[in-house]
Amino acid sequence: MTLHRVAHRGYAAAAPENTLPAFEAAVRAGATFVEFDVRVTADGVPVVIHDRTVDRTTTGRGRVWDLRWDEIAALDAGVRFSPAFAGVRVPALASVLDLLAPAAPELLVEIKPPATLDEVKSIIAQLAERDLLDRTVVQSFDPDVVRKVRDVAPDVRRGLLLFRFDAETVPLVRELGVVLCNPPVDDALRLREVTAELAEAGVGVMPWTANDRSRWPELVEAGVAGLITDYVGELTGFSLTIR
Repeated sequence: MTLHRVAHRGYAAAAPENTLPAFEAAVRAGATFVEFDVRVTADGVPVVIHDRTVDRTTTGRGRVWDLRWDEIAALDAGVRFSPAFAGVRVPALASVLDLLAPAAPELLVEIKPPATLDEVKSIIAQLAERDLLDRTVVQSFDPDVVRKVRDVAPDVRRGLLLFRFDAETVPLVRELGVVLCNPPVDDALRLREVTAELAEAGVGVMPWTANDRSRWPELVEAGVAGLITDYVGELTGFSLTIR
């Protein structure tokens, strides 16, 4: 079987998450998807960072949407991971796309809420400029963001992130027309019937964040399409054992 190897925020076990070194490492480690998060600065620049604030991953403080791009670009986003990465910066989306455009992996782009229609248009436009739309799945935890993506670019593949499977999951997936529905690991294992129902509808399930390697065989048995993990190099090795 084919198991997608999804590099969560890049190869986040090997380099600072959501940075260019992490994405370079993910490509070298055999990722089939590179996953990353996009937010927009106060002056309208899409940047690749997970949290609402810069506090955890950089030397700065403040909410992303309250800071200008030049303020974020000046922060160190590597030294907290390791002194070896001192000086690594929060990348603009444009830099990440320029890095990954020549590479083989597909892109799993998470748009973090809040995201306006204009911000979604800006992100989609940057993908289109580099002919990356066919290689991209755009996902979000916010169904309204997924709807905005559908309105802006109906042909772009879409994904829905979930904090849990529930009775509304399958109807919502059908309404949004997504190709991926990505829940936490525990739900993918606990509610295998939902994973199976989604698979029958042509919707892949790629649970997050599958960092406990002892659970990988059970997840494969549950019928997942891929695993979103910080350990993509290790997952590449594991995938060679799957028959």
